[in-house]
Amino acid sequence: MSNQLLLVEDDENLGYILKEYLQMNEFAVDWAKDGEEGLSDVKSNDYDLCILDIMMPKKDGFTLAKEIKDLNKELPFIFLTAKTLKVDKLKGFDLGADDYIVKPVDEELLIARIRAVLNRFDDDPSADTGTYTVGDYTFEVDKRRLVNGDQEQSLTPREADLLSLFCERKGELLTRKHALKEIWGEKNYFNRRIMDVYISKLRKYLSDDPDVEIKNVHSKGFILSD
Repeated sequence: MSNQLLLVEDDENLGYILKEYLQMNEFAVDWAKDGEEGLSDVKSNDYDLCILDIMMPKKDGFTLAKEIKDLNKELPFIFLTAKTLKVDKLKGFDLGADDYIVKPVDEELLIARIRAVLNRFDDDPSADTGTYTVGDYTFEVDKRRLVNGDQEQSLTPREADLLSLFCERKGELLTRKHALKEIWGEKNYFNRRIMDVYISKLRKYLSDDPDVEIKNVHSKGFILSD
């Protein structure tokens, strides 16, 4: 069965070209021409991945991404944008983006990035059953859920993958190199910055137990301790 994609792009020419190219590569595609239409489509259909432009009328891509995550935290999405500033990219990843494609679009690169995200979700290592205890928290790996008493925090696949790596090596060094290779596939400056965003999120999720700490080890990596 073809993967079902949602393309949200207000540029008529680019939207048409991308939809046709995606369909040529055996994806099923719905094309929404503004953010409000895109949100409506997400509410009424099941998608495997969303491709979101950022600069759109009625509702921008950042706002749409946040609302999509409120509806379905596990639905992956890729930003498609002319915005090239690092702060914009980091904002996108902070919202949970799985990748970021800068215009003008290289269609072959877009297909490769889409397949990489879909494959990662299909082969998600955090789908293994089991639980870990971290201080007062229970990490339910199969449900991607962090529980502390009556409080629950749902995790994105990448957050769950990263926390799983920490739990597997609790009290030991998790090197940046290993984490980047396991989750992002390659080590570069930008991916290191993205990983720092995710570590900040995990620290926030674990902050109710003062004994739990993700320590920085300068120039090497991190250690999870409780």
